[in-house]
Amino acid sequence: MRQPLFESSLKSLPLLSRGKVRDIYAVDADKLLIVTTDRLSAFDVILPDPIPGKGQVLTAVADFWFQKLSHIIPNQLTGIAPESVVAPDEVEQVKGRAMVVKRLKPLPIEAVVRGYLIGSGWKDYQATGAVCGIPLPAGLKMAARLPHPLFTPATKAEAGEHDENISFEQAKANCAAALAADLEGSGRNGAELCAQAREAALALYQAAADHALARGIIIADTKFEFGIDQAGTLHLIDEALTPDSSRFWPAESYAEGISPPSYDKQFVRDYLETLNWNKKPPAPRLPAEIIAKTAAKYLEACERLTGQTL
Repeated sequence: MRQPLFESSLKSLPLLSRGKVRDIYAVDADKLLIVTTDRLSAFDVILPDPIPGKGQVLTAVADFWFQKLSHIIPNQLTGIAPESVVAPDEVEQVKGRAMVVKRLKPLPIEAVVRGYLIGSGWKDYQATGAVCGIPLPAGLKMAARLPHPLFTPATKAEAGEHDENISFEQAKANCAAALAADLEGSGRNGAELCAQAREAALALYQAAADHALARGIIIADTKFEFGIDQAGTLHLIDEALTPDSSRFWPAESYAEGISPPSYDKQFVRDYLETLNWNKKPPAPRLPAEIIAKTAAKYLEACERLTGQTL
């Protein structure tokens, strides 16, 4: 395993932004280079310790899903090798952990799909009998499989802030406002694209959940991001169905009424919940054992889902 990459340092391309995990560079007017680092965030705070190999795992998993699900909706991939757009001495920084993608205008929502009753959805259900305002049958247990997957959009939070669940009507309004200028004269509007994103998210989730279950993994929930090109065509962007953006459970350990063990960063969240930390920067250091176990969980999820050995 190569040395963990906490932060890329490419000089051959302009740096546009650093997210919680990804560093984004401009390739040209139409393309971006996204470098997936080994950074880990929890409770929307970047932790000080990287997880070795995490960037390669996330890239491999996302690329697998982009290829497998491309019949449902177009995606951001260009097919250009990341090594071809950086300087020779920068190849090691991008090899196996980067993608050259189309420049697309993001929709201003997180497209969350929930297949099981867990996390904030479980808390919401206990308090209201509904999840994000969507009524559910009485008497469901923690981690119950929902009667059908739910689309529960959220806002995209700024750095250091938390995403907030919003209604589908509010999501349509947000998209209409954010995309009005881009869609002017096209005959399309942001509310229609939001509805299209909902249908795409549900279709993507179902196809992925079926594939994963056949390989012993339950996808309890996940979040997608979508963007449009200059023609207003909707694309799947960012990442897709990774351990960072999803809740993965081993099927053999699943049972209703408990919070199942996890292949994703919930393992780290559970550890952090045992500490006296206010969930604001600076985040505490992670013990070596937690780092090693997290890396192993990510790698196992990748190999189960993709059939590849990294």
